[in-house]
Amino acid sequence: MEGPRGIYAPVATIFDSEGGLDLPRFQSNLNFYASSDLDGVVILGSNGESALLETDEKLRLIEAGAQAIGGRRKGMAGVGLESTRATIELGKRAAARVADPFLADATAYRNHYEAVADASPVPILIYVMAAYTGVDLASSLVVQLSAHPNIVGVKDSGGNAPKVAEMIAGAAPGFSVLAGSANFLYPALCLGATGGIVALGNIAPGQCKEIQRRFEAGDHDGARELQFKLLAPNAVVTSKYGIAGLKTALEAVGLEGGEPRSPLRPLTETEAEDVRKTLNEAGIGRVR
Repeated sequence: MEGPRGIYAPVATIFDSEGGLDLPRFQSNLNFYASSDLDGVVILGSNGESALLETDEKLRLIEAGAQAIGGRRKGMAGVGLESTRATIELGKRAAARVADPFLADATAYRNHYEAVADASPVPILIYVMAAYTGVDLASSLVVQLSAHPNIVGVKDSGGNAPKVAEMIAGAAPGFSVLAGSANFLYPALCLGATGGIVALGNIAPGQCKEIQRRFEAGDHDGARELQFKLLAPNAVVTSKYGIAGLKTALEAVGLEGGEPRSPLRPLTETEAEDVRKTLNEAGIGRVR
């Protein structure tokens, strides 16, 4: 089975003033993404504050997201939990709501992924986010897992070029390696990545997709130029300000944002102004 290709946004979860799910505003964002240049979205990734959500909330988000997308784009869901058993259970419950691949969070155990893949009704992607989880998977382990018929790819957010190359070179045919951040999307494509799951896609879907278009057209100078231009805005929605920065950026471009769920805190006004200034300097304006 072929793994996913293209550019995906790991979408933000939107909360109301009381900290509960705001599904209408969440669906409003997804309706926009379903008509954008994105190839799909990921619900319940790190940017979706998955770790701060209850199981019933996760299932409601998946169902609401699938309803809003309406088959117009691909829709993945993050089902990784602390234990193999819990991951399998959430995956089975989510399968009735989304038919595209799941993401399983990184652990150090090959048997975890194989057990999840054996039990999952839909294909799974491995999710490597060592900066958050403290767990990095060796390229050799990813290559071994790529032979499983129900493991179709990996999202790797590390940006380690030799590791990306080793995974691509050694993986089974059809296995997808996806860049986990827009700050190394072009280099990853050069090495053979099939796309990316990138936070910047939430606010700059057209620009992120344009990197891939230019690369595939052989316009390496243009792809590299755009990659450099997106480094600063990518930082403010990831490493510099995290989820609070992403939500501020969403509002700056006319989408739904709001505050993150406690204990995460919103940005100060000074920080928020830095986000808006950075987007403006990069030419990222209102999308709706």
